[in-house]
Amino acid sequence: MSWRARMVDFLFPPKCPFCRRVTEGQRVCPKCEKALPWTEGKDREQVLSGGLRCASPLWYEDLAREGILRFKFHGGAGAEVLGALLADCAAERYSGEFDLVTWVPVSKRRRRKRGYDQTELLARSACRLWETEPVRLLQKVTDNPAQSSLQGAAARRANVLGVYDAVGDCAGKRVLLLDDIVTTGETLRECARVLRDAGAAEILALTLGRTRERKESSPAVDERGKMG
Repeated sequence: MSWRARMVDFLFPPKCPFCRRVTEGQRVCPKCEKALPWTEGKDREQVLSGGLRCASPLWYEDLAREGILRFKFHGGAGAEVLGALLADCAAERYSGEFDLVTWVPVSKRRRRKRGYDQTELLARSACRLWETEPVRLLQKVTDNPAQSSLQGAAARRANVLGVYDAVGDCAGKRVLLLDDIVTTGETLRECARVLRDAGAAEILALTLGRTRERKESSPAVDERGKMG
């Protein structure tokens, strides 16, 4: 760790994003590490429709869901610790399989309102551990409704069609695409399609949380946990 990073940690010690206790080494605190709903074995990675591989270290529920939502909507605190979780999962599942890292961006309107892009924060935090930088390869050109406000894969698929454009150069590259949560995977699939059309050789996806399969008849739950 550089002297600058050590000074930042001294002045602003990293906190566990799940309980907000000061932690060491940009890691989840021991208590939360035991309590978190970790994915394991074959559940750590899924293959989305269209053949896109997607790995996630956590189930998006209980303590994990609370921490991710707090990070996403309340200032982006805990990005370094959450980025380390992504980096560990990528090292376990995708070591040597990608050339560069990018992320699923929010719209300009949402970024202005929130003050940050939470997935970009995750990408930059994970890449710092690899001593590299993520590459902006996508931009969101439409401020569409949140996927979490919609019910059913068809509605979610229609909601993301055409809302992302490719920027930057990914021709011939193997790209690791980061997002915070995967539910039906339609956002990741659309971003992967855009990147492939731009010349990417291969796409791998990585998210913090993964929802368990739910029945289509279940009421929709939005990002803040309100019933839709």
